[in-house]
Amino acid sequence: MEKPVYILGIESSCDDTSASVICNAKILSNVVANQEIHSKYGGVVPELASRAHQQNIVPVVQQAIEQAGISKKDLSAIAFTRGPGLMGSLLVGTSFAKSLALGLQIPLIDVNHMQAHILAHFIEDPESKTPPFPFICLTISGGHTQIVKVKNHFEMEILGETIDDAVGEAFDKSAKILGLPYPGGPLIDKYAKLGNPKAFKFTKPKVGDLDFSFSGLKTGILYFIQKQVKTNPNFIEENLNDICASIQYTIIEILMEKLKNAVKKTGIKHIAIAGGVSANSEIRNRLQLAQKHFGWTTYIPKFEYTTDNAAMIAISGYLKFLNNNYSNVSISAQARLKVTE
Repeated sequence: MEKPVYILGIESSCDDTSASVICNAKILSNVVANQEIHSKYGGVVPELASRAHQQNIVPVVQQAIEQAGISKKDLSAIAFTRGPGLMGSLLVGTSFAKSLALGLQIPLIDVNHMQAHILAHFIEDPESKTPPFPFICLTISGGHTQIVKVKNHFEMEILGETIDDAVGEAFDKSAKILGLPYPGGPLIDKYAKLGNPKAFKFTKPKVGDLDFSFSGLKTGILYFIQKQVKTNPNFIEENLNDICASIQYTIIEILMEKLKNAVKKTGIKHIAIAGGVSANSEIRNRLQLAQKHFGWTTYIPKFEYTTDNAAMIAISGYLKFLNNNYSNVSISAQARLKVTE
């Protein structure tokens, strides 16, 4: 019997410190330490994020190894997020991963955070099916909105992307306009369930077939709310569910429209979603409906693998390990990194 491969994954690209242990393609532990400190600032403060990573990383890694029921001597390699992300945050994870790999004298594997979101689909799980190649992945998060053609584990092509803001940002900024706390995306989803999605109409941006733009939509929402509040100061409280439902409906209509264009253009009907915004209940719902209406096969990740987590770093590390695709200790973190790099 072949010796099992244990990979420790470390993720520190933004404000969550996470560590995960994978045995072959099966997750044994996935520990995430959230940083509460940012909510009072209405967004992530980079300097505070990197300090919190420094405090969290040792206990989080320790916990992941203990939960996996192994010792650090059993580890085959250390995988870490190289980028994209906040530089200060990435440096904490990169430095820690390098030191640990050197100390244990095992390979070091750098992982592209954007690829990892997509590769989370390859985590072995009885409840989830794995997409066959090639497939299309809609990667949606606070920092990214892309349609990616996935040819194999590490060969990807960007078919379309946002020319300005990401979809997660559109959700969070809209929530801020409505006076909802940060992060507001999940709250819009929650209130939208109780509202009428066609109560208010927002204009959709006019950009290329496969590209996205959300800055105009955000401005449109802001002006609409300001105008209504002038006439009725209680407009938001009285119509919160309907406003949220209408905003969410418009955003998801944009996403679905672009996906339909991508399917038409490529002829690929295997559609996956990835990234933090893929936790949104309505986008999941619409993708399931698309299976019936358009004959797509859709792949929706488990909630815990949508937001930033180390399980997706561990599976990416495992797939790279199988190809002996290791990193040199001189490798450095990169704040900007495309999914194709």
